[in-house]
Amino acid sequence: MLTRLAHVIMRYRWAVIGIWIFLTLFGVFATGKVANRWYAATAIPGQPAYEASQRALDKLGIGDRTPIVVVFHTDGDITHNAAVGQAMQRAATAMPGAFTSSYFTTGNESYLSKDRQTAFQMLYPAGADDVNVLSRPDDLRRAAANGLPAGIDVNVTGRLPLDDASRDGSSGGAGVLLEVIIGGIGALLILLFVFGTLPAVLAPLGIAIAAILNTFTLVWGLTYLTDVSVIVQFLIGLVGLGLAIDYALVVIFRFRDELREGEDVETALVATMTHAGKSVVTSGSTVAIGLLAMVALPLPLIRSMGIGGMLIPAVSVLAALTLLPAMLAVMGERINKVRVMPRRFLDHGHAEDGAWGRWARFVIRRPVAVASVGILLVLTLAGIGTQLNVSETELNNFPGTGTAIAGRQMLADAGISPGVMKPLNVLVENGGDAQAVAAKMRGVDGVVGAVAPTAWKVGDTSYVEAFPAIDGAAPGIQKIVDRSNAALRGTDGTLTGITAVGRDFLHALFGTFPYVIGLVLLLTLVLLTRAFRSVVLAVKAVVLNLFSLAAAFGIVVFIFQEGHGSRLWDVGATGSLTAYVPLMIFAFLFGLSMDYEVFMLARMREAYDETGSTDRAIELGLARTGKLVTSGALILMFAFLVLSAGPGFEIKSLAVGIAAGVIFDATVIRALLVPALMKLFGDANWWMPDRLRRVLRLPETTTPPPTLIDLVEPRLPLTVDPLGVR
Repeated sequence: MLTRLAHVIMRYRWAVIGIWIFLTLFGVFATGKVANRWYAATAIPGQPAYEASQRALDKLGIGDRTPIVVVFHTDGDITHNAAVGQAMQRAATAMPGAFTSSYFTTGNESYLSKDRQTAFQMLYPAGADDVNVLSRPDDLRRAAANGLPAGIDVNVTGRLPLDDASRDGSSGGAGVLLEVIIGGIGALLILLFVFGTLPAVLAPLGIAIAAILNTFTLVWGLTYLTDVSVIVQFLIGLVGLGLAIDYALVVIFRFRDELREGEDVETALVATMTHAGKSVVTSGSTVAIGLLAMVALPLPLIRSMGIGGMLIPAVSVLAALTLLPAMLAVMGERINKVRVMPRRFLDHGHAEDGAWGRWARFVIRRPVAVASVGILLVLTLAGIGTQLNVSETELNNFPGTGTAIAGRQMLADAGISPGVMKPLNVLVENGGDAQAVAAKMRGVDGVVGAVAPTAWKVGDTSYVEAFPAIDGAAPGIQKIVDRSNAALRGTDGTLTGITAVGRDFLHALFGTFPYVIGLVLLLTLVLLTRAFRSVVLAVKAVVLNLFSLAAAFGIVVFIFQEGHGSRLWDVGATGSLTAYVPLMIFAFLFGLSMDYEVFMLARMREAYDETGSTDRAIELGLARTGKLVTSGALILMFAFLVLSAGPGFEIKSLAVGIAAGVIFDATVIRALLVPALMKLFGDANWWMPDRLRRVLRLPETTTPPPTLIDLVEPRLPLTVDPLGVR
């Protein structure tokens, strides 16, 4: 099929290029249109706390957004200071439609510090949550402080203000376009050293631009069918940049090799599509399979990230197999013209005679030592990764400056629980007794106060707030949530609020995740077994990919969760990783790192089919893909490090995790463990049972597959002398 496609593209190359130019220009238009259609709210269908929050939004107009906390401090008893009560009224007026509560509206001392010098006010914003809605704590603080006498301090904090502070008050980050441009400049510099000629350098960048813009077109259409996460725009820009260039590298490397062997342009293109094209298809499929981890989860927002993400490899593969061959057909031998680097940097072919070939032969001579070094590094980082704490980061670990940080400190200095910023709310329906529900919540171990403001009633529906003794993301919060749910049994109250919804999110996310991982691993095994025609190679590829993931988790835990070096990103130790971060690291890194496994093993398989020698397959495969894998990994690493420079500490940990995982995979896994283990496994690498071969509809190979006896006692290679075979 790929061979026929190559002939068709060769014949209609200008038409193919023209179609892609038109679609790419339309992609510029689509990118502007999709900018206002991103979605950030987290829907958790079927989960009780989330469903209660949506009923509260419908009946009361509030409940979907987390509360804003206005904190006041003065010397002396603050309850005797009428100016504070007036300031709270101004704050409430500045937020129309909000439900508000404080000591001055309820008379409840839960809103006071023990020394009565600090008081806080709760403001529940009206309306649904939205990515473009900022909390604007500075505006609220100015309204409260206007006319406030000297000696009274006021600050505005809460989950939303702290989140805005951690992102420098920006809802959109540094901008996808800027980050892609910076990533593209980094890719350009790397490609200059990889190819050294202008056409070969510019072609991958052209493929990346086409892939990115056309993916935005498809995602724009997708937004009319389902909500699509705002994070997808960054993934399209940066993952699309890396993947498209990766696939272009594979194709261009092979095309230039074929030209160096003396083939004409069409023959070189056909050979390139037959071999490199197959690797690109297999690689894109593994990336898509990895994203099934998100598509299969029962969370619309996460699922949309998976669906949107799957479009990235699909379009990148399509561009690499249609647009790029058309460009190569037009350029032909000119792909090696217009040198822009010194001649010594140019690729002259015969990679086995270069540094990667020498390294391959060293590994073949010392496989045990090389494998031991790789395994030691993996086990060290994987051990750190076992300390992974998946939860929302506690609010005291949110970075930033401004009134939100100052307000958080005022609460801590006064001995007020951080739980007031993430309260346990109760929706009381069907005319239930809200005061009785509040009394039950006050009796829950771990709850320091519960109030049912009389103004918080609309029709037969009321709202109650309770303050846990610890942060809503702290260890032990689940037990408080469980005890609260138990206390509400038999009442008309349903537990909701950010803390309860957050626990529902974790349950929904990880309740089915092990099964999803199992499905992803199984599908990957089948795909790779068919691609490599070897059970051992497929199993080894999946296991080594899991090693890469374990190491990446260890790196993220070490840097961000434990705080060793996180100050480079202006973030302190977070103590945990937001739940979607390890999920997305798994989904994207599983596929991205598998890219390099596919490129390397496909070339080794091809070399083995030609020579029948495992050692020669290792040498040729590693030598001819080492430069490709390293340069592709550097481009991806640079792209994600650019993303890590943007605002938002959660995105920083995600970007650094993927960047570190990609470069670790390309060095330790692919340069050390893959060739060393290939040497140690010997002929066992190529084992493929006949029955499985028939099930997968694989053709017979020219090189006889090893038998079970061969796995114990490897075959001796055949040699030929003038007298015959011996």
